[in-house]
Amino acid sequence: MHLTKNKFIDNSYKYFMNTSKKIIWQNIISIFAILIVAGLGTLFVNLGMEWFGSLAKPTEWVSNIVFPIVWTTVYLIVAVLNFLWIKKEGIPKDVLILEIINGVLNVLWCLIFFTLNSLLFGLITIILNLIFAILLWTSVNKQDKVYSYFLAIYPIWIAIATTLNLAVWILN
Repeated sequence: MHLTKNKFIDNSYKYFMNTSKKIIWQNIISIFAILIVAGLGTLFVNLGMEWFGSLAKPTEWVSNIVFPIVWTTVYLIVAVLNFLWIKKEGIPKDVLILEIINGVLNVLWCLIFFTLNSLLFGLITIILNLIFAILLWTSVNKQDKVYSYFLAIYPIWIAIATTLNLAVWILN
C-alpha cells in the first residue's frame, strides 16, 4: 500500500518553511545592517581620534568609556526590537525607513566629524540625526509604547552628542 501525503500538511509545511526562511533572512539582514553601521561608525571615529584628542573640550565631558557602552546598548535595543517586530508581523515600513535614515546619518556624522574633521558640518549632520532620531522614536511610540520606552535612550543619547558637538564647535 502506497502512502500519500496529506495536501493540507504538505502546504502547511511549505508555508511554515517559507515563513521561517523569510523571518530568518529578515533577521540576518537586520543584524548585518546594524553591524555595518556600527563598524563603519567605529572605523571613521578611530581614524579621527588623534585629531579629536587635540581639540579643546568642555571641562564637563562624558567619559570615553561611556560612548561604546551606550552605542552598544542602542544597537542591541534596535536589534532586539527588530527581531520582535519581524517575529510578530514585520518591521513597520515607516520605522524601517527611519531606521535606515538614522543609520546613514550616524555613519555620515562619524565620517564628517571625525574623519573629515569638520566641526560645523558635523554639527549640522548631528542636528539632522537628532531630528530623525526623534521622528523614529515618535513612530515607534505610535506603533508600540513598550518598544518606545526601550528606544528612548537613542534620541536622548543623540541629544547629548549634539550638545557635545556644539560645545566642541564653539570652543574650537
